[in-house]
Amino acid sequence: MKWSKMWSLRHWSHIFRRVPRLLQSPQIPLLDKLLLTVPALLYWVLPDFLPFIPIDDLAVTMLLMNWFVARAERKYPSV
Repeated sequence: MKWSKMWSLRHWSHIFRRVPRLLQSPQIPLLDKLLLTVPALLYWVLPDFLPFIPIDDLAVTMLLMNWFVARAERKYPSV
């Protein structure tokens, strides 16, 4: 993925709209949904490099969301 796309507001609005729909979709297996939620929750709960500063937590969560949406749209194009 190009870095210019990662900075695009249009790209992130697409990601934020798609994540809830994909997580609620019955067509996507639970295991695929857990690939987003478990690492994100673990990263938020476990101690990290910058304690009490959620910027890195948000960045990791957004990167996981980006990966999840790209993977789900590629694997399940009808959703």
